[in-house]
Amino acid sequence: MESAVKNAWLVIEALPEKLDLKISMMGQLDQHAPQDCILASNSSSYKSRLMLDKVDQKRRLRVCNMHYYMPPGNNVVELMTCGETDTDVLQFLKSKLEDAGMTPAIARKESTGFIFNRLWAAVKRETLLIMAEGVSEPKEIDKLFMTMFKDNPVGPCGMMDAVGLDTVAFIEDNYIQERHLDPTARDWLQKNFVEEGKLGAKSGKGGLYPPGETTKSSKDEGGHHDNLAAPRLYFLDIGMGSNITDMTKATISGKIMTASADGSNVRTLVSNQAMPDGIDVSISAGKLFWTNMGKSPSVNNGSIMSSNLDGSDLQTIIPEGKVHTPKQIKIDHENKKLYFCDREGLRVHRCDFDGGNHEVIIQTGDFNTADIEDQTKWCVGIAVDAKAGKLYWSQKGPSKGGQGQIFRANLQMADGDTASSRSDVELLFDKLPEPIDLEFENDSQTLYWTDRGEYPLGNTLNSAYVGPEDKEGGQVKTLARHFHEAIGLKIDAVNRHIYTTDLGGTVYRFNMDGSERKKIYETDGAYSGIALAHLH
Repeated sequence: MESAVKNAWLVIEALPEKLDLKISMMGQLDQHAPQDCILASNSSSYKSRLMLDKVDQKRRLRVCNMHYYMPPGNNVVELMTCGETDTDVLQFLKSKLEDAGMTPAIARKESTGFIFNRLWAAVKRETLLIMAEGVSEPKEIDKLFMTMFKDNPVGPCGMMDAVGLDTVAFIEDNYIQERHLDPTARDWLQKNFVEEGKLGAKSGKGGLYPPGETTKSSKDEGGHHDNLAAPRLYFLDIGMGSNITDMTKATISGKIMTASADGSNVRTLVSNQAMPDGIDVSISAGKLFWTNMGKSPSVNNGSIMSSNLDGSDLQTIIPEGKVHTPKQIKIDHENKKLYFCDREGLRVHRCDFDGGNHEVIIQTGDFNTADIEDQTKWCVGIAVDAKAGKLYWSQKGPSKGGQGQIFRANLQMADGDTASSRSDVELLFDKLPEPIDLEFENDSQTLYWTDRGEYPLGNTLNSAYVGPEDKEGGQVKTLARHFHEAIGLKIDAVNRHIYTTDLGGTVYRFNMDGSERKKIYETDGAYSGIALAHLH
């Protein structure tokens, strides 16, 4: 033994599960291994603290459990302290195991059975009890188990988050009452999560996982436990991509499309639209609303459209001639109002869901005059903060011109004001490359926008705090770059994600800080507006 371990940095004992043998072996290893050598036990049932009788006090900082699982093809290894193990030792071993292609996990405290064996013990115990009570038989149990968990992309924590932790607690409560089980786990869940509003994937506060990390893309298939929080996407193909071969029909080739949150199950809901640009969705009304810029932006022939969520019952709610070149559209869900910008029309409009009570609330010029040539007056993106009664909009400026602006005003005009002479308009940001679509996130009081301007500040996703306290000094943060004419923007407040589109034909998803950039869908289309809805 002495020669075998004299130069070792790690020794793992794997003797039969007899404690006296392990105590003796650990004592011998302590005598013969180098002072800085780590001594680990592969035991699955004994805590390494029980093997320390003959181990020097100094060595105990380098003693731990290091349990490999069977069969050998299983690459899971669990690490656990002996009660005195230096935490750096466990992190060091975790790193080395990862380098070797293993999947290590560190038990946060001493636990008989570590992590997985405790989980497996509960499965075994309940399986045996089901048979003991005559509820089912082995073949049926195994068939159900293998069917339910075959290719399942999440574990029990992700599955509970997807179902909803309030639902989990309710089910556990029923089991506790009927079967007289220990309520400790239910009580812990209720106190630390349910009462804090951390209900899982359906909650912006997250659950067992942090906000957004539970989201798994819906496959629109039965049997998936991770579908519940994934939104349905709705986005627009403006009709100008390379997928359009007959350019004489380009201006009437726009499409309203829908897809699962991973970009699968894509289908067209509505076709033959006149350059659709902005879209939003109302679940309560069961409606999609979108803007059509019209066959020619220089002509006053835009329109506002609606349909059911499946694309049926197509309606024109604001006809051609009543809006010039409508762009982004936003719903005020509380007041059941539509807000939309009118680029060459130099206006911001508001109306009811059926097009009634149509009014102009912002007017930057007269499109029947030379004003229409001044692109600094062109209104494009829009966001609504109904809670604070505020409206945000962008005026993009000339293409790649660096004259873009973002403004704010009240939803309701003051007495004596008109759409063209409002006293409450605030200029928030100036000299932007070319700001396009906007989104307002209420909890953080943050405004987000896409910009299709010139590099390096253009073709970006940006954000800035716009709340009542000037705590960031109006600082603009660039969250993501290198789009191909960035346009559409939508925040998934449930899962804390940002979705964007560009005219290069790509739908992207990001975390709220711009990290974890992912292409959800990419074709040779040209995508403008995007919306989403949680249909479950």
